[in-house]
Amino acid sequence: MQPKRLSVLGVGLLGGSIGLAAKARLTQCRVLGYAHRAETLQSALARGAIDEGYDDPRRAVQNADLVVLCTPVGMLGDLLDQIAPALAPGAIVTDVGSTKRSVVAHGRRAMAGSPARFVGSHPMAGSEKRGVQYAQADLFEGATCVLTPDESTDPDALSAVETFWRELGMTTLRMTPAEHDRRVAEISHLPHALAAALVAMQEGESLSLAGKGFADATRIAAGDGGLWRDIFLDNQDNLRDSLARLRASLDEMLGCLDAEKADQLKAWLDAAAGKREAWGKSTAREGKGRV
Repeated sequence: MQPKRLSVLGVGLLGGSIGLAAKARLTQCRVLGYAHRAETLQSALARGAIDEGYDDPRRAVQNADLVVLCTPVGMLGDLLDQIAPALAPGAIVTDVGSTKRSVVAHGRRAMAGSPARFVGSHPMAGSEKRGVQYAQADLFEGATCVLTPDESTDPDALSAVETFWRELGMTTLRMTPAEHDRRVAEISHLPHALAAALVAMQEGESLSLAGKGFADATRIAAGDGGLWRDIFLDNQDNLRDSLARLRASLDEMLGCLDAEKADQLKAWLDAAAGKREAWGKSTAREGKGRV
């Protein structure tokens, strides 16, 4: 899909990066942006991430071919309700939300009386940093975008959104909203929870000794608390299951912390190292960046 009018609602890191990537890769694409803060719009315009800026989402989506919702998960429902009456016939709406069951369900309801169509998507790219000042035109290059159709998803709209993300340099795959939320809980939401827990448990004296290993393991703990609160609560059932599996894995390691079980502990650590190495090699072959 090569939209002529692309509306990005929420011009932070992801929204700004979408704007920069679209302007670099898509010919004759004009990017409209929405943010509720004037300084955010000014920054996005100054960076060249958008061509027009609006503080009213309904104005930002008028006559848009494609609308990408880039606000936190907790705001997506209200935003969908606001823009639905203002969408042009045939417009397609998608999102970048980290949870999909509630978002897709709300999108289905909001578009029920609208001439537009909704397709859930989740580009697996980003950073712990926030703000359009950190936006990058190549943020999506080589990363994966998950499309999450349900039984109501229009197949032409699904193909169009899939093509759009590929145009920005991503590979795409499809899965149900339920499968997405279950899998992402383990590889995204659980690591963030673990990183936050690692930081929270530290004493000041220990932190003064921390080096690169601790920094690498806890980098994502610097993310926005409000954003991650909404993600955790929206996907709490899957996150609870993932935390339980992590606790079982830690208990297994605890059971090996005995001199008489030294060989068992080494085997446990070697198995984890082997799985990590295999994943790293696979990711490097697929060109997905840092591993």
